[in-house]
Amino acid sequence: IPSLSLPSSMHLIQVDSVQRWMEDLKLMTDCECMCILQSKPISIEKDEQNELILSSQYNTCDNLQLLLKRAWIISTELTRIAQKLEKNRWQRVHSMTVRVNCHVRSMINEYNAITRNSSEEMQQYEKLLIDKCSEFTAFTERCIQTEDEQLLKSMKSCINETLTTIAQYFGQLIELVLTHEAQNLLRQIELSDSVYITESAISSLFSLTQEGAHLCRIIAKEGGVVALFKICRQDCFRCLYPQTLRTLASICCVEEGMHQLEKVDGILCLADILTDNTHSEATHAEAAAVIAQITSPHLTFTQHLSSFLENMEEIVTALVKLCQDASSGEVFLLASAALANITFFDTMACEILLQLNAMKILLAACSDKHIVDTPYSRDQVVTILANMSVLDQCASEIIQENGVQLLMEMLFERSSSGNSAEVAACERVQQKSAVTLARLSRDPEVADAAVKLSCIPRLIKLCRSPTERNNSDSVLVACLAALRRLAVMSPDGLEDSDFQQLVKPRLVDSFLLCTNMEESFV
Repeated sequence: IPSLSLPSSMHLIQVDSVQRWMEDLKLMTDCECMCILQSKPISIEKDEQNELILSSQYNTCDNLQLLLKRAWIISTELTRIAQKLEKNRWQRVHSMTVRVNCHVRSMINEYNAITRNSSEEMQQYEKLLIDKCSEFTAFTERCIQTEDEQLLKSMKSCINETLTTIAQYFGQLIELVLTHEAQNLLRQIELSDSVYITESAISSLFSLTQEGAHLCRIIAKEGGVVALFKICRQDCFRCLYPQTLRTLASICCVEEGMHQLEKVDGILCLADILTDNTHSEATHAEAAAVIAQITSPHLTFTQHLSSFLENMEEIVTALVKLCQDASSGEVFLLASAALANITFFDTMACEILLQLNAMKILLAACSDKHIVDTPYSRDQVVTILANMSVLDQCASEIIQENGVQLLMEMLFERSSSGNSAEVAACERVQQKSAVTLARLSRDPEVADAAVKLSCIPRLIKLCRSPTERNNSDSVLVACLAALRRLAVMSPDGLEDSDFQQLVKPRLVDSFLLCTNMEESFV
């Protein structure tokens, strides 16, 4: 079977299966009735029809959600048809083909009822798709009316080809529809002077960005980043800055968004917003979120970072102040995440942080449970500490601010909810705190403080007990490295068996020994 070119914009929402069924049921229709009616609406007066359409459609966002759900159903059905075709289950193939035909017609009718000025190209693909679906239904109907195996075998390749063509036409139509809707929203943002209309359009645009990277690429290509930064440069739209910046952060997860940001001097605009004290905390927090997104170490494209370096000192200073003045855990998380990312790509950022007394500010925040209230926030703080710990001056700061105590506490980080994302964050906190201890223990004073706080027994426990580190290999490696560094500074702190198994062998041998340990529950 040829591989189907299904649209990459299909975004499967992870929900309870019964809930998914209940939602899909609203879009399902009786196939036989639909075949007879050919998706034509029951005739009513023109005015009544318009009233019905208006009352059933809420806004652009709801319309697009309906369209995407219908498209997801069609995409799923096409995949299932290919699977049934492989097994020669002709009766199922035909019934599913009829259902797809109905869904395609319904989707097109629903969209045409709510859209304005659809392009000729869209209308062309609508006709091609409907014609090909009708042809497909006729093919499969012939297949269930014959038992001639040879004829079925010869028709199978033709059906495969038709199925692939339908998938291609469907994907291209969805792409055109989404592009058309993005263009309409961006036109509203660019042309409207009304705060209400602009806010509604930005809200719908943000909803589109949540449907996945493919839609973010479409929006970026259609000039979404340019239009949104234009809003961020107009004082009359100040109340919309947080919402606008949140949408920008979503679009900038893709390379096309980054290119657009670079073209419009977006980093300079973000620096201006962050350093302007007349803006609200919410605006500063969302600007920090954009900075966190564009400096993410996971991104493979970094062309924009050259202009970032020019404004780095201003941005870092503003972010440290935001951490210090944060009124909530969310604001602190966004500001510290941006700082953590910045420390990855330039050591100058770490030097600026030292000059700004950032370590004192971050460690003080950690003692406030209302501000640093989740493993995610502690992950950002310990990331900054780990990256700053490469600087020699960092050790005295850590001692002065009682930072070794905090690192020790972080070695005990455990998830309270069992949520997989939170568990992963706890692992990162344990790993990075061990890495920071290993780096800082170059300094005898830090090593001495770590030994006095019983870091060695805790590191041994993490090495020997898989459940303590949630079976994480990265935590194990970091703990072995920290233990070896402390053992050099304080060899009396280890029992002989620990020394022989965890310190004396090559690190890889100790690693293999610990990963093969079976924990005793006696």
